[in-house]
Amino acid sequence: MELGQHPYGPLREEGDTEHLPRSTVIPMETPQPPPPRDHLVWSICTMLYANVCCLGLLALVYSVKSRDRKVLGDYSAAQSYGSTARQLNITALVLSMALGALIIFITILVVNGAITAMKSFTNEQEHQPFYGPT
Repeated sequence: MELGQHPYGPLREEGDTEHLPRSTVIPMETPQPPPPRDHLVWSICTMLYANVCCLGLLALVYSVKSRDRKVLGDYSAAQSYGSTARQLNITALVLSMALGALIIFITILVVNGAITAMKSFTNEQEHQPFYGPT
């Protein structure tokens, strides 16, 4: 083979394409749907930081069940358990935020009441002179 020569030849005239295949079929597998989410990390964080009424622990249990079902290939059960874990995580998050806001509100009220009581006590002391022991 000479330098510059290729092992294939040029195409023949435009009308001479009968020897070429008409179509090419490439068999491809259908793409698998993504596996359902199990929300395991979210459940761990909920259990550690916002475990109101043990909802974080319950969410963690459902997340582990979802992961087990996903490993076994039962995607419908995995999706069901994952959805339950997600709902429990959301509920725990909302309840912990409401509880935190309530605690902050009650703290503000108590501090405000204490400041008001100290001011009124100070005003009473100013109007009554102290004579000391007799």
